[in-house]
This record gives sequence, structure tokens and C-alpha cells, in this order.
Amino acid sequence: MSLKIGDKAPALKLPASGGRELSLKDYRGKKLVVYFYPKDNTPGCTLEGQEFTAHYPDFVKAGADIVGVSRDSVKSHDGFCAKFGFPYALLSDADGKLCEAFGAIVEKSMYGRKYLGIERCTFLFDAQGVLRKIWRKVSPKGHAAEVLQAVKAL
Repeated sequence: MSLKIGDKAPALKLPASGGRELSLKDYRGKKLVVYFYPKDNTPGCTLEGQEFTAHYPDFVKAGADIVGVSRDSVKSHDGFCAKFGFPYALLSDADGKLCEAFGAIVEKSMYGRKYLGIERCTFLFDAQGVLRKIWRKVSPKGHAAEVLQAVKAL
């Protein structure tokens, strides 16, 4: 299963950084950027998080919030947020249910070995919780600025 443009955000509740439990429904009334990334504290994921952080005030000005999602633990997320000063929540999807709902679990290959992992991808929802744009196979550098332009155009 994978979300398509026009679908509503899934209502799953997940543990988040900062000791919270959040659902994407908690963000209704705001535009919402949901980005999936493979692993805390890795170079690409750190760069992507830092770029979203750098643009965060502009996202807020445009009426949007941001949520990052990986299968890392809340403890790992808390450390990642503290280390890099991320101002937005990171959701811990340990069982992969949210990743599956978004179609973010894909077959990957490393050193000839195939495995299932999180594809770096981003989803933009409008203030009513309706999916408006999808980015797949994202390259971290410059991605946050591109997403910000889409948020402003919404």
C-alpha cells in the first residue's frame, strides 16, 4: 500500500522525540511536511535534518510544520535532536507501520546484498490533511528549499 495524491494522512499514533506521542492528525489546520529517512546520525540524514532546521522559520511563516520519521528508537531520536538542534518532532516507527502506509519501505542493495529499508522520501499535506505532493528517491542537499517552495505555492 502506498499513499497517492488526494489521500488523507494515516491516523497512526507514534512515539516521538521529547517524550511525546503524536499522530499526523494532530497537525490538522497546518500544512505538514513528513519526511522519511533511513537512520539517525548518518551523513545524508544529518544533512537533510540540518537543511530542514535551517529553513524551519520559513516553513512556520508559511503555515507549515515538519515531522521526520525513521525506525530508530525515541532514545536515538532524542540524542539526534539534541546533537543537531532539530526544532521539529522525529517519530519512531519501530514496527514500520507508518513507513508501510506511505510506501517508504523499499528493496535496497548494499555490497550485492538485498534488504528492505527506508527510502528517503517526503510528503506534503495541506491544512485539511490531504496529500498534495510526493518526492521519491530524495537527494538530501537542497531538498528542504525545494519542499519550502512547494509549501509556499500550496
